[in-house]
Amino acid sequence: MARDGVAVRAEVAAAVASFVSDPRFKVAARCRELGISRKTFYKYVARFRASGVEGFYPDSRRPLTSPTRLPVELEDVLVAVRKEQAEAGWDYGADAVLMRLEERPELWPADRALPSRSTVNRIFDARGQLAKVPQRRPRRKPRRFARNRVNQLWQFDGFDYRLADSRRVVVLHLTDDCSRVDLALDAAVSENGDDIWATFCRAVARYGLPAEVLTDNGPAFSGRRRGWTSEFEANLAGLGVEAISSKVGHPQTCGKTSAPTSGSKSGWPAAHRHVTWPNSKPCSTPTGTPSTTAETGSWANSPHTSGSTSDRWPHRTGPANQPPTSPATRCPRPDTSASTDT
Repeated sequence: MARDGVAVRAEVAAAVASFVSDPRFKVAARCRELGISRKTFYKYVARFRASGVEGFYPDSRRPLTSPTRLPVELEDVLVAVRKEQAEAGWDYGADAVLMRLEERPELWPADRALPSRSTVNRIFDARGQLAKVPQRRPRRKPRRFARNRVNQLWQFDGFDYRLADSRRVVVLHLTDDCSRVDLALDAAVSENGDDIWATFCRAVARYGLPAEVLTDNGPAFSGRRRGWTSEFEANLAGLGVEAISSKVGHPQTCGKTSAPTSGSKSGWPAAHRHVTWPNSKPCSTPTGTPSTTAETGSWANSPHTSGSTSDRWPHRTGPANQPPTSPATRCPRPDTSASTDT
């Protein structure tokens, strides 16, 4: 039966057209055959006379006004900040744009709240700012890799950093899996056992022993998959800490150490970013780039980098996407005394 919101049936449309062309058309009898009321029939007669064939299709139900919709001027601000972030080599997603607007309140009206992340993405999509990348259907339901309590698992990794004189050093990054707090961020001449152990001991002195430490399969970190035990693994075993390593060719589980430092890899401060490596500038030398290993160590542990991930970037697995300020503020520390005594 014909009703609002649904296109009229072909038989009804034919009957309406016949009535308009021949007023002697028997309306009552035809309506009984079609199973519709005469009121509905005459409604479509009026729509047909006013709009032609388009009258047989439902009108848009979009409201004439949207009081909560952002004005075009504010949409332009969002797009401008996104372009500014992209040109500067920063992350330019919705979260990064909103974070930048929080830091620069002069760009946004004080009497209007910032839009949600979904609203910003919808505006970027409507303005053609988002690149549509087709995604393959996952083979299985993904499982989030994250511990429930602090000090249950630490993640340890190192990445190369190019100095101003083109020499390369290694920045050792240690983070807590649960709280995402940067436990240590030290510079070294290479990824070697002595510097790795010194960085680990410095974090232990401040935060206590973890239950497990996850690393990649670099020879300074782990030799298990090569048939031998590295010095770092032997030292951890002596403290009762379990050393685990990621699968070869599958470093996804080590992403919590890779994502926060990706901004540092390009020479930019990591205070606000999760910058993807291909979109950054690995060969650039911005103002303030350290030129010696000692300066790199000072830069790595400066307020712009150390602890920045947990202090500024939202932890998506936490309640209301709120980042913790220290490991103790997120969840209680696990009891590692039993594993230490063994």
